[in-house]
Amino acid sequence: MSTSLPGDSANKDQAREPLRLMLLTHSYWPEHSPPQRRWSSLTREFQRAGWKVDVVTPVAHYPNGRRDLPRRQAGYAFGTQTGPHGEKIRRVPYLRHLGKSPVARLIDQLFSAILSVPVGLGGKKPDAILATAPSLPTLATGYVLSRLRKVPLIVEMRDAWPDLARDARLVQGSVKSVVERAVDFVQHRADLVVTVTEGFAETLRSRGLRNVATVSNGLDLRSVPFLDPPAEDRDVFHALYLGNHGKSQRLDIVIRASALLGDGFHLTLVGTGTNRQQLVKLARELKAPVSFYPSLHGSAVLEKYREADTCIVSLRDDWKSFETTVPSKTYEVLAVGRHVTAIVKGEAKRIIEEAQGGDVVPANPEAVASLWRELATDRKRLTAGQSGREWVRDHADYAELAHHYMDQIACLISRRKPVPSTERVS
Repeated sequence: MSTSLPGDSANKDQAREPLRLMLLTHSYWPEHSPPQRRWSSLTREFQRAGWKVDVVTPVAHYPNGRRDLPRRQAGYAFGTQTGPHGEKIRRVPYLRHLGKSPVARLIDQLFSAILSVPVGLGGKKPDAILATAPSLPTLATGYVLSRLRKVPLIVEMRDAWPDLARDARLVQGSVKSVVERAVDFVQHRADLVVTVTEGFAETLRSRGLRNVATVSNGLDLRSVPFLDPPAEDRDVFHALYLGNHGKSQRLDIVIRASALLGDGFHLTLVGTGTNRQQLVKLARELKAPVSFYPSLHGSAVLEKYREADTCIVSLRDDWKSFETTVPSKTYEVLAVGRHVTAIVKGEAKRIIEEAQGGDVVPANPEAVASLWRELATDRKRLTAGQSGREWVRDHADYAELAHHYMDQIACLISRRKPVPSTERVS
């Protein structure tokens, strides 16, 4: 679940000392996004342990690139809010844009990151600054603020940057791009780099980084119910995907699989993303039995899980960086007890197999269609049991992950503190 750093055992007592942490993130409460879900949960546990968390983040405008919530919820530019767990949230301005444009999002993030510097210089001095990616400008802000405030910098890499940029052909050529050099620069100068997978942590260590720890993604297990298995007698087989509709997921594969199966099968895709319109068009052209829904939350998500026979976890197999990537929805699907159709490799594949949560299948429509045909014929295989939920309890419950994170931060800070003069060796 996490990788210990040297000195952890010797500093166990200090790991519970309340500290003040400044969190820099491009998305936070009340938005619904992967960094929001992760850090709202972690912040709750930090605050419960007596820590103080100061969040510097833009006015809430995800995912549409504009403020859709009332100001009292979304926050005011350069204003301060009290978060749901007692944390202090300081808001910075953003640039209104169309949420579907990657370039516009990058410019928006760069704009907010620059304005986060003066905001981050205000307030009480933190014991450490934590900047979370994949908003790469946020990493630069963290580096600048850590130097100006003279406190340790923690860089959290939730995606495999800069490897992902090469796989996605955001950068090309044999010479490192400016983006790659910037990420590499910050990673090597951070006091601690936190990854969400062990695989990417090993990748960074192979590049010479020694100050690397892993605190995986997860969920609040207490808030996720375990559902009854699907009915054994059912006329239509239902497959469900919840999450981003982008290049990374290759959802065209499951649409083509559903088209091969036709009557008696139905695919439901829930979410938004840059490829959504193309996927809708593909489903229409193939006359595939597919329904599309916008992003859902709370009870609406649970209802979709109840309707599903299997849930899809998918990452394209031709990007090497995804061998060390685990889709965050993996933990939720395992926790609710639904069978997983896993179109993944590497660490994500290992987790599904360890948790005995479903079937791993190659990334091609014929293989997916064949699996679903088998599952529809032998529906007893859809009863995933408690093994997936037990795996999440042991490895991915934020109530426990937060304490491992606090241990890592506290040990880092204790090593950075100067030795009092009375204890110096002459």
